[in-house]
Amino acid sequence: MAAAENADRRRSVLIVDDSSLVRLYYHGALEKAGFAVEQAINGIEATEKVFAHNFDLLIVDINMPGMDGLSFVRDMRRRKEDIATLPILMITTEAGETDIVDARDAGVNYYLIKPVSEADLIRHVTALAGTPP
Repeated sequence: MAAAENADRRRSVLIVDDSSLVRLYYHGALEKAGFAVEQAINGIEATEKVFAHNFDLLIVDINMPGMDGLSFVRDMRRRKEDIATLPILMITTEAGETDIVDARDAGVNYYLIKPVSEADLIRHVTALAGTPP
């Protein structure tokens, strides 16, 4: 894709969280801010979506059935370069120092603890994915 076309394209975010309320909250806030948004309920569904779409950012929870967030992040970081370098924002209720270290070791770019305000969500997503046109 040419640089000008890429600049005009809406930034695309995948929300990976098993909570439908969390997904809806993030989805609404991000769409309102101008992002294109997709959702997945766990790492298995997210993996399928990552290979079907070009995302600019993944927002991932830790605790999910099927494939948890840390396993998903590790899997993404082992993939081909364009996926392995995709920015990942982890937003979770896990607040322990070891949780944060484990996430960073897995390849997470930034770690936030729930609850996250709409303003903080937009600020971090914009910092990692870029500003939507």
